[in-house]
Amino acid sequence: MNNGSPAVIWEDKLLFLRLIDDCVGCCELVTPQLLAAPFYRGSFGSLIIPTGFANKEYSRVLPALRATKNRMERFIRSGGEILVFGGGGDIPDCYDWLPFPVGYHFEYGSREIVIRTQSESTTLLEGYDLNAIECDGYFTGYGGDPVASTSDGHPILIEERCGSGRVIMTTIHEYPSRAFLTTFCACRKETFF
Repeated sequence: MNNGSPAVIWEDKLLFLRLIDDCVGCCELVTPQLLAAPFYRGSFGSLIIPTGFANKEYSRVLPALRATKNRMERFIRSGGEILVFGGGGDIPDCYDWLPFPVGYHFEYGSREIVIRTQSESTTLLEGYDLNAIECDGYFTGYGGDPVASTSDGHPILIEERCGSGRVIMTTIHEYPSRAFLTTFCACRKETFF
């Protein structure tokens, strides 16, 4: 593994890994079992958690994230970056492992998206028709200003800085753009998890 390389937290290899590999050259797969193991100490620049991580029919990622809440916060505060997608089910508290409060409302469908704040994270949406983008829900109970929301004001893209790192959360049900992945995964720093 290269210093500062990205990692995807998931059960097994998926097509998303190939897209990341194609954009940045390498990406490590971290399974929920490995992530939650008390002896595990990975070093990455960025972590990506795909859509559906909270849906127990598809994944065991959520229990592993909850088990590593303290390590996750240390990772972010010391400069790590996380991209996390929608939980993929009716699990309002599926982001309770993050160091800031946010809820989730599951509601799959096509939505009109409005960019609210200029941020490099908006490149995630590059190439998509913002008048009709697939989302698996929206965020609730978030105290900050969203980067993007639905036309009726529901946040679907949040960027939160914590210490030296940041968390980007989105409920879009699409792959992020290549431009976004290239920048996000080209880590500036290796952070121990």
